[in-house]
Amino acid sequence: MGEATLLSDRGTEILIPVCAVIGIAFALVQWVLVAKVRLSNGKDSAGGRGGFTEALIEEEEGLSDHSVVRKCAEIQSAISEGATSFLFTEYQYVGIFMVAFAILIFIFLGSVEGFSIKSRPCTYDSTRMCKPALATAAFSTLSFLLGAFTSVVSGFLGMKIATFANARTTLEARKGVGKAFIVAFRSGAVMGFLLAANGLLVLYIAINLFKLYYGSDWEGLFEAITGYGLGGSSMALFGRVGGGIYTKAADVGADLVGKVERNIPEDDPRNPAVIADNVGDNVGDIAGMGSDLFGSYAESSCAALVVASISSFGITHDLTAMLYPLLVSSVGILVCLLTTLFATDFFEVKAVEEIEPALKKQLIISTLLMTFGIAIVSWISLPSTFTIFNFGVQKEVKSWKLFLCVAVGLWAGLIIGFVTEYYTSNAYSPVQDVADSCRTGAATNVIFGLALGYKSVIIPILAIAVSIFVSFSFAAMYGIAVAALGMLSTIATGLAIDAYGPISDNAGGIAEMAGMSHSIRERTDALDAAGNTTAAIGKGFAIGSAALVSLALFGAFVSRADISTVDVLTPKVFIGLLVGAMLPYWFSAMTMKSVGSAALKMVEEVRRQFNTIPGLMEGTAKPDYTNCVKISTDASIKEMIPPGALVMLTPLIVGIFFGVETLSGVLAGALVSGVQIAISASNTGGAWDNAKKYIEAGASDHARALGPKGSDAHKAAVIGDTVGDPLKDTSGPSLNILIKLMAVESLVFAPFFATHGGLLFKIF
Repeated sequence: MGEATLLSDRGTEILIPVCAVIGIAFALVQWVLVAKVRLSNGKDSAGGRGGFTEALIEEEEGLSDHSVVRKCAEIQSAISEGATSFLFTEYQYVGIFMVAFAILIFIFLGSVEGFSIKSRPCTYDSTRMCKPALATAAFSTLSFLLGAFTSVVSGFLGMKIATFANARTTLEARKGVGKAFIVAFRSGAVMGFLLAANGLLVLYIAINLFKLYYGSDWEGLFEAITGYGLGGSSMALFGRVGGGIYTKAADVGADLVGKVERNIPEDDPRNPAVIADNVGDNVGDIAGMGSDLFGSYAESSCAALVVASISSFGITHDLTAMLYPLLVSSVGILVCLLTTLFATDFFEVKAVEEIEPALKKQLIISTLLMTFGIAIVSWISLPSTFTIFNFGVQKEVKSWKLFLCVAVGLWAGLIIGFVTEYYTSNAYSPVQDVADSCRTGAATNVIFGLALGYKSVIIPILAIAVSIFVSFSFAAMYGIAVAALGMLSTIATGLAIDAYGPISDNAGGIAEMAGMSHSIRERTDALDAAGNTTAAIGKGFAIGSAALVSLALFGAFVSRADISTVDVLTPKVFIGLLVGAMLPYWFSAMTMKSVGSAALKMVEEVRRQFNTIPGLMEGTAKPDYTNCVKISTDASIKEMIPPGALVMLTPLIVGIFFGVETLSGVLAGALVSGVQIAISASNTGGAWDNAKKYIEAGASDHARALGPKGSDAHKAAVIGDTVGDPLKDTSGPSLNILIKLMAVESLVFAPFFATHGGLLFKIF
């Protein structure tokens, strides 16, 4: 028996759900605060303080004109309806797929022991008896559906909050940039906290319910829980790809015809694709991102739990130490709660220059506080020495080493975030150089942008490499799993600053469409430019954590499939490596082409409306928005199936026909090449977008020299931005799901592949 931990098992059982409930409660409080901004007529909520001065400001800025408020409310409901109807259509299709895949899981895993219901010797300790494989099949299927459902709910709630907050941000922008910032940030926090707390709570409840059946068989219990991560990520894949195709088809279509051909500003209400473009921000960047980070979070927890269940924690049934990953996440919620107050209550953003620093401070504060949080959790919940399963042997580990593993992941995340920011924010030279290259046209802009993306891979990869080396040498595969959890422990703050981006983007669109004054549009633009950078930081986090998560899952898979070493020199493994490294390219090709063909349809439709609707350019006739929304919806539903099938079927085909060794090669290859493409694609796209915004804002002499909107340099920048759109919002962010999903799927099906896989090699 290991020595007792400072935190009792009962304490753990109370602490985890309490933290989750606090997170949900905090989210609801923020929601109530956002809802105070009214979208109906009647007195604007000036609040008790300074009600008199507020009224004076209202007279000056024409705040009391109700037609603007009414118009904002109309636009908001149009965006909300579009997003809701798209998500419902998407979920219908994905629901059918989920049921089919759940049946597949049950049949494959049940057939491992020929559907027998007798107990069997445990996989790792043959002296003890474990529950039958059929039980694992049933519970894996159940946890798969649970993960899928939680993922859908996280994405949907996020979208609802974002569409609820966008017009409110616009209206607050009339009072000043600080007020608007707080509304946008609060609504981002609602999503972040709901998602982090829900993910934790559902996982915790699932473990406790499964325990009623499994009893002391922890190995079987946590093997069944891996389905939770698979469900979460498979939903995220369709959400990310479908949403990404939707948003970019609309965006590219709107930009090409509107800005380049017709010379009307972005988000002009005369542009037929403008509502579809704003809907797209919500379904792609918010719903997709939410599901994606939830998937990462669920998988890193599952990977850590699987490895722990066959280590000393699982063998001695030490519940507190076993649930260490969940405790880290619980403390993460409390830390993020404190961090959020820094942005909304302790310090107020007053000027445009303070927006980006305020968001960056969020990252730094949460990381610093979390480092202390992890130290405390490691101190109270881990025995001072314990053993970790390491490819067949038990490795002795001290508790402070585990603390370092989590901390390394946490700080690597921060480094990746800041490097991403350096390469994509227009405050620094990389983006300014890209903007400068627009003087000589679009071609040089594209060359500089691509070079920037490739260069931006260097430091993040080194950071990931260092954290892998440190955490693996300290605590084997478990170390890598908790490092990934460390990176995701501040997920609530990460998501808050990430969701802030699309919300302020929408707010700007609504301001333009409602015909608000130029000064308000400038404020929302400033919010949006900062949001672009934070979105890039969020993608950096998602990609970095995906790399660590999938490596941890890979380790769990190798242990589960009973492979002692993965030898690159054996042809079986090497061909796997080559094919695996090719998959991200195949996947990117599919998603990019989907965006291209959907954008083509959109461009034709927008041109048709400009040419056939009389009075559209003059602003006397209204465009047909619904047609464009329909084009985007149909295209993305149709086009998300092939890339999704590629990712879901590859591990099954390889495992069944070529066996676990080739599959381990495929996973390693996909991980190694996918991370590089994902980082470079999302940074290239982000840099092009901000180079365009840099020229448009004209904040420095250099930017003004490149010309106002409509100059040649600006047109070149718009073309770069349009090329970068599918890179940064469709293929880049979807790749990290490809890496994780293939790994977690292989882990879930590992028992089946180990017993029945490799048919082709068995024949010869």
